Amino acid sequence: MPTPAQLRKLKAAAKTAAARAYAPYSKFHVGAAVLTASGKIYAGCNVENASYGLTNCAERTAIFNAVAAGERKLKLQCVVVYTPTDMPTAPCGACRQVINEFGPNARIISVCRGRGHISSSTHELLPGAFGPADLA
Repeated sequence: MPTPAQLRKLKAAAKTAAARAYAPYSKFHVGAAVLTASGKIYAGCNVENASYGLTNCAERTAIFNAVAAGERKLKLQCVVVYTPTDMPTAPCGACRQVINEFGPNARIISVCRGRGHISSSTHELLPGAFGPADLA
């Protein structure tokens, strides 16, 4: 689990990222922030496309930003997802798989503008997952 200070920073970064989302089709703005083993935080938002299958989710954008920034041997400690909704939203299946690739032991926390949150482990969100070790 992140420290309380890290969690505050993660939530703030995810909320800021959600405000930057490009979601002209769904109108569903999502922001995510990831905490890496190096202690750095990277954020991302969802980016939609008229060809909907080409849309990229906030969680994957944040993870890809960490890789693009040079995080080598990326290990996710925590992923925070923010939606400006009344109920929190957990990551989709594709995001769960990408989170597992870099954070099989990560904590995933979904928060919203309303009350409540979802806090799960990668294993709880993606039971029976496969990853790099399974392909070796």
